[in-house]
Amino acid sequence: MFTGIVTDIGEIESVKPTAQGQLHRLRILCRYDQSTIADGASIACNGVCLTVVASGVDGGRTWFDVDAAAETLGMTTAKHWAAGTRLNLERALKIGDELGGHIVAGHADGIATIIVRDDLPDMARFELRTTRALARFIAAKGSVTLDGVSLTVNTIHDVVFSVLIIPHTLGVTTLGDWRAGSEVNIEVDLMARYAARLSEMT
Repeated sequence: MFTGIVTDIGEIESVKPTAQGQLHRLRILCRYDQSTIADGASIACNGVCLTVVASGVDGGRTWFDVDAAAETLGMTTAKHWAAGTRLNLERALKIGDELGGHIVAGHADGIATIIVRDDLPDMARFELRTTRALARFIAAKGSVTLDGVSLTVNTIHDVVFSVLIIPHTLGVTTLGDWRAGSEVNIEVDLMARYAARLSEMT
């Protein structure tokens, strides 16, 4: 589990597809202490929970390897990741850690597309389009995770919703790079999903 509070920005060093193309081995550079990264650990990469299969230090910088399977490649922006791509990173939540965002599973539900970016004097406003299937779980003042960042929904109309991003978040995540046309990973709020499921059963 995660909280949607980014703790580092990583950079993909290499992407190596398997011969069958069903799996991509990614090497990601980061600033984490390598001694704290265990094989089998979960790290959210742009909101996608991936399992560490190896790690080390090269040139004074920590790296870790993860595998992105066919389903991940099909449902998320991981299909577009290449050497040089920057990723929002978050380590798995530990019992006792501060819950600064909201409960995030790291299981992206799909992709949302940015249709408008407005740079305001003290923040940036983004409008995004999602699918009708996911829009039903999004509510004004509710939570949503975009590229691994816990955000509050500002408005929603049909399948288009907006978020406001403060300068700090723009500076410490990759959200400052977002432009109209950018695709981002979206995970809807777990509580909204469970509430909808319970209502369907009554």
